[in-house]
Amino acid sequence: MGTALIKQADSLIQKYNVPGPRYTSYPTVPYWDEQSFSLEAWKQTLKRAFDESNRSEGISLYIHLPFCESLCTFCGCHKKVTKRHEVEQPYIQAVLKEWDLYCRLLEDRPPIKEIHLGGGTPTFFSPEHLTQLIQGILDQAEVAPQHEFSFEGHPNNTTRGHLQALHDLGFRRVSYGVQDYNETVQKAIHRIQPYEHVERATLWAREIGYTSISHDLVFGLPFQSLDDVLHTIQQTTRLMPDRLAFYSYAHVPWIKGSGQRGFKDADVPKDEMKRRCYEEGKKQLLAQGYHEIGMDHFALPSDGMHRAFQQGALHRNFMGYTASKTQLMIGLGLSSISDSWYSFAQNEKKLEDYYARLEQDEIPVYRGHVLSQEDLIIRRHILNLMCSFEASWENPAQYFPELPQVLAQLDEMQQDGLLQLHDHGIRVTERGKPFVRNICMAFDLHLKRKMPESRIFSMTI
Repeated sequence: MGTALIKQADSLIQKYNVPGPRYTSYPTVPYWDEQSFSLEAWKQTLKRAFDESNRSEGISLYIHLPFCESLCTFCGCHKKVTKRHEVEQPYIQAVLKEWDLYCRLLEDRPPIKEIHLGGGTPTFFSPEHLTQLIQGILDQAEVAPQHEFSFEGHPNNTTRGHLQALHDLGFRRVSYGVQDYNETVQKAIHRIQPYEHVERATLWAREIGYTSISHDLVFGLPFQSLDDVLHTIQQTTRLMPDRLAFYSYAHVPWIKGSGQRGFKDADVPKDEMKRRCYEEGKKQLLAQGYHEIGMDHFALPSDGMHRAFQQGALHRNFMGYTASKTQLMIGLGLSSISDSWYSFAQNEKKLEDYYARLEQDEIPVYRGHVLSQEDLIIRRHILNLMCSFEASWENPAQYFPELPQVLAQLDEMQQDGLLQLHDHGIRVTERGKPFVRNICMAFDLHLKRKMPESRIFSMTI
């Protein structure tokens, strides 16, 4: 990249590097209208979504397994740190109780198209307990054709037994959190993890028959340099995982429970350096045959995510990007978020509250949001931008009164080369892809009407 182009890119970073949502949903969680939400409202939209779509596409399940043996200080997920594995069985029984409450509500055996085990550390649980969990779920359901079951594995504790047990239950996708291979960075984020452990877990998955193996890489971590990022990618491409998440570290130490207090702000790469890590890393991935998919994701042409992107079928929800779209996603377990398209619902965040609600035969939802007609329109535009880098309002049903003000803001972004506007839509340019969160923010009417009074989002770059 020439000096003039570098300066131009740096000026764009300075202009657009602001706090902003990652848009796994719209409205984003801080803008949920919790006052008008109720458990009864969630149940009604759940049944509506199930009746509308379950026969044609099935439902998705996200199961949150929150336990970790140690705290990774880069992580912003809801987790419980413990070395006491006797917590496994009571938690599994609670999740299965929650699932039973949903099955009673649906009054039918739901066809399951997608299961994802997230955390926390799903492989904290023994293979036997994971088998008990998944078998208990499937005992009350049908498995939809062309289903996709996946889980997040920690390379340090994922055993061949974990991989085999879940493969026997229909799992064909596994993602491993790699982050970075530099030992100084690993110590800062409290995630000591040698390459040999990642290699072993990856090769085991291939031998057993997993068809999609993913590695999660993070740039912008404390003490991380450009050389560290490029070395991590070089090591990663020795194994050639089918897909990659290559995403920006979200530095949010002000959020309670984030664990991001083991280093100083000055230790974290900023602005131009962080962007260069992404651009040079991306260049290296493209040279190895990966294709950019949505925001911060890459896949080989043989992977299902690449095919979904090519066919315009990529979807994004609280689990991130998925090639297996469903209208209804039920979240089970502590802090899980469910999505019926018409509303969101989040489970209790404290383990004792989660257990207490289930003991009372209550679905343990404690907050949520019912989407208005305006919300549904904006949600569609943001989803299209995040998944296909395009949005259209050619259909009058996708028009909204504030669109002229949005277009005025987009015009400035067009002048900066981030997008192209046409009569009835928008297309994000190659230069604009790293700024897609900023482009989505132009559509975010909740954010426009009430800017946050304190920091609640990570930086967009």
